[in-house]
Amino acid sequence: MAKKYVLKRTREVSAHKSVDESHFRINYKEQLNPAQFEAASATEGAYLVIAGAGSGKTRTLVYRVARLTELGNDPSSILLLTFTRKAAKEMMDRATILLDNRCSKINGGTFHSFANLTLRKYAKAVKLENGFTILDQGDSEDVINLIRGQLNLAQHKKRFPNKTTINKVISLSINTGRTIENILEEEFPHFAEYLEKITDIHKIYTAYKYKNNLLDYDDLLLYLRAFLFEMSPATKSFLSAIKYVMVDEYQDTNKLQAEIIQGLTQLNKNIMVVGDDSQSIYSFRGANFKNIMEFPKLFADVKIITLEENYRSTQEILNFSNHIIEHAFEKYPKHLFTRKIGGELPGIISATNENMQSRFIVERILELREEGVPLNEIAVLFRSSYHSFDLEIELNKANIPYMKFGGMKFIETAHVKDMLAFLRIASNPNDYVSWYRVLLLHEGIGPKRAQLIMDAIATNQISIKGEPESAVTKKYSDNIFNLFSLLHEIHTKNNLPADKAELVYKYYEPLFIEKYDDYNKRKKDLDIFMNISQNYKSLESFLSDMALEPPHDSVIDIDETDKEREYLTLSTIHSAKGLEWHSVFILHAIDGFFPSSQSFEKLETLEEERRLMYVASTRAKQNLYVCYPMHIFDRHNGMTFSKPSRFIEDVTEELADQWLLEG
Repeated sequence: MAKKYVLKRTREVSAHKSVDESHFRINYKEQLNPAQFEAASATEGAYLVIAGAGSGKTRTLVYRVARLTELGNDPSSILLLTFTRKAAKEMMDRATILLDNRCSKINGGTFHSFANLTLRKYAKAVKLENGFTILDQGDSEDVINLIRGQLNLAQHKKRFPNKTTINKVISLSINTGRTIENILEEEFPHFAEYLEKITDIHKIYTAYKYKNNLLDYDDLLLYLRAFLFEMSPATKSFLSAIKYVMVDEYQDTNKLQAEIIQGLTQLNKNIMVVGDDSQSIYSFRGANFKNIMEFPKLFADVKIITLEENYRSTQEILNFSNHIIEHAFEKYPKHLFTRKIGGELPGIISATNENMQSRFIVERILELREEGVPLNEIAVLFRSSYHSFDLEIELNKANIPYMKFGGMKFIETAHVKDMLAFLRIASNPNDYVSWYRVLLLHEGIGPKRAQLIMDAIATNQISIKGEPESAVTKKYSDNIFNLFSLLHEIHTKNNLPADKAELVYKYYEPLFIEKYDDYNKRKKDLDIFMNISQNYKSLESFLSDMALEPPHDSVIDIDETDKEREYLTLSTIHSAKGLEWHSVFILHAIDGFFPSSQSFEKLETLEEERRLMYVASTRAKQNLYVCYPMHIFDRHNGMTFSKPSRFIEDVTEELADQWLLEG
């Protein structure tokens, strides 16, 4: 009997060696450092790029996109997944400028926007109608609240979790692969007795969404994962068109996203993920540190490339940052270095109390201004938002304009949600969350009457699809007739989103003026909303983008100081990731505050706090000041001694100057 010998496909480990560099329009070797070049020229196979802070990660990805395109690959066969649309757009724009317009045609976007487009294209394959409406977080909470109300759960003698907590528990369960029981036990033990009720809410919520053609953020990823792994003819056709997958900020992915990446690479196994294990700081959103640590186990023959040359900070700041992360329990080895010269040692500033800490920061900011450093190039970073309250008082006294990050987002403002609700009903007449919101805007309609009208809509007694004269009977008031007239017009007319938005605006304006005392201030948000609508040709894409990638800030949340061009940045460290400033102050570096006392119980949470300190210190380009008060006021014990953060207590004088403030 003949022996069988199976040929194994050998992997091209160093694809760039066999390529003649002179054939490229771009001189990749000259324009990238050796590690960046290795990553940009790696093509076939699986790669993990550990990109240290400020090491030119975006530049490397941009050059890889250009190189893959120059090698003759169809740009649409390259998929680049990021965590913000801004990041994807920036990379595609930069690649287009670097090479040519072909790079603008690559598949680039966030996990959720990519899922949305894929599910609409393959809606039948996943048993969806392609006209589904996307619920944002606020909408999801509203639906849960309706269910919670219908089950009379607020009648419990003991406190029952609110809509935000219930939504968070359900969402964490989906994104982390943990059971609801496990999440309640570990994170909300005081609600563990309500496991059965919360599980019931989840079931009803899931059925409600399916019945009414609604998907929340988590559903987008769940349906996409199901589509990828069912390996239907549609899936195979879809996957065969994706030749290269690239993922940015891989350390921020959750379990569900990691599974989607595995699903995307089932046919063509060319995957490159880029990230920094030392900057994994979003576990509270479900991000899984283990994803980046265990990536080499998920794919065959993974090659690890480490980017260590830093283009942002002085060596003195990098030495300090390297010291912080060297003590990490689990990490990929790396040592950041730079060719920049002329830096000063970071300062560790001991203040007698919190107010002296604030006064030092104000004085040093004013000195930096005199030295020619603009306010826009200075930031104060903190572990928790309330840490900056005392500092804000001192900044106001000194007339230093500042902007604090973490305010209300544009899409969360009530008046913008009102406008969107009308358009969402026009797109999906079964969107009862939006119906409820719109009905309650009208005088004489309370929750009970709104529910009766929604019941009539659900049973097709009244509808926006037919002419209002025949669709709305005489038992309904004039304002309901007028509402249905508007919704019928924007539902049936095949005009642009901007025209539909204009019709809604005219109808909504008197209701808006009646509802909000500060409507003059809020009106600017509606103007922005109208301007954004001008950029779209379809209502579906407009509503999807407003749910998935909304503008960030609301003008009602912006102070007069923001109108000045120059302002100091106050920010939580979580909001500062990816940004950089000439001079950075880190506030309240004391044990119990940073790291927070809640992190002491588990090694994993304490290690994340260490990474948070690393992220904060690597934001600084030239000056870094780590401040802490030696005494803090405790409501129960009065003034007490504090202990410097464990992350800085063993820093030697070779790594930082110790400053002791004198009042």
